[in-house]
Amino acid sequence: MPLLDLSFEQLPGVTVIAISGEMDATNRGQLESYLEERGPDLREQVVFDLAGVPFMDSSGLHVLLACAAACDERGGAARLAAVQSLPARLLEITEVVAYVPVHPTVADAVAAASAVARNMSAPAPE
Repeated sequence: MPLLDLSFEQLPGVTVIAISGEMDATNRGQLESYLEERGPDLREQVVFDLAGVPFMDSSGLHVLLACAAACDERGGAARLAAVQSLPARLLEITEVVAYVPVHPTVADAVAAASAVARNMSAPAPE
């Protein structure tokens, strides 16, 4: 079973989760466990850095979509960033891009997520 290299960075209102390795059925459980144990506060904005993911099958996609749905249910949102060509094709074919924002770079995704986080935490006008 090829293991994934997983890390996260907590920024104000945004969690960045970097994934490296091929995401498939052999390591789906590793990613699910990681997200459960060390994963983001799903009420926040979550950015998945996929720059290190050359391949992703439907198993890996399912985990990302489940996390995105959980974020959405709790008032947060998930974004995908720096997606390589093969995973990008999967996202296109499955039309995930219509439901989960995809950004060309992690910096772009963090900027968009940070803007949403700031707006969510701003006091309501009187």
